[in-house]
Amino acid sequence: MASVSNDAATHRGPGRARWLVVLVPYVWLLLFFVAPFLIILKISLSDTAISMPPYTPVFEGFGAIGDFISELDFENYVFLTDDPLYIQAYISSLRIAVISTLLLLLIGYPMALAMARAPTSIRPTLVMLVILPFWTSFLIRVYAWIGILKPDGLLTLLLQTIGLMGPDDQIQIFRTDTAVFIGIVYSYLPFMVLPLYSALEKMDNTLLEAANDLGCPPLKAFWRITFPLSLPGVIAGSMICFIPITGEFVIPDLLGGADTLMIGKTLWTEFFGNRDWPLASAVAVILLLALVVPIMIFQNQQKKVA
Repeated sequence: MASVSNDAATHRGPGRARWLVVLVPYVWLLLFFVAPFLIILKISLSDTAISMPPYTPVFEGFGAIGDFISELDFENYVFLTDDPLYIQAYISSLRIAVISTLLLLLIGYPMALAMARAPTSIRPTLVMLVILPFWTSFLIRVYAWIGILKPDGLLTLLLQTIGLMGPDDQIQIFRTDTAVFIGIVYSYLPFMVLPLYSALEKMDNTLLEAANDLGCPPLKAFWRITFPLSLPGVIAGSMICFIPITGEFVIPDLLGGADTLMIGKTLWTEFFGNRDWPLASAVAVILLLALVVPIMIFQNQQKKVA
């Protein structure tokens, strides 16, 4: 009997441990995603008020829950549809994020492929060089581009020195969308290269040797073998870059001009400039849904295919 009870306890132990391991990510999502999202959603359904915090209604206990719910409305969401500024900000942010992600993929894929096909002894060094910029503050790295791209900056001086520009000419990149793209690609390139390298480094190179022996041209072998096998890295890198770029604030604020419209700058203006927390929360909720819902649909489709 004692042996049977010990066996039962042994079987229960791994089962409990397994449930605890599964529970940890859900608790994490509940605390750091669902709970903040519900708070922002509640603020977005409130009205602006000259108080602290600057919105109503404020939850004052379960006794007043009826009044709390009755004062919630969708006025801020209706206002977003009436004002073209916010729609333009969403569209501009998505446009910049899509173009930046494509540029990152075009630049990052050859880098990751070269790293994956480099000798095994130097691969760790190449990975370290990719992540080396992370050792410097993100803000300082973006500020450095101001000194490079401004009209009298280092880029103008270089072009004048090599004779591509006259001594009185200046390059006009700073405070334009081009400067924003340069800053984004520079800042997010490691996030694209590392997932691509991880996928390409695991690829079986004997497949390419077999394709070569069968007379398959290198370019065709790349599109038929290498690229399909690296798709998980392409998708992961694109998502890791696209999502934060859409809500980027620092780079367009420092490098972009007055015409550079992104939803991150709009959020900052509403929160800290206009102190309109309900409207800013509504902007954030729509942005989050616009990013999360397509990703969830894509993941469900991938599960069905698998």
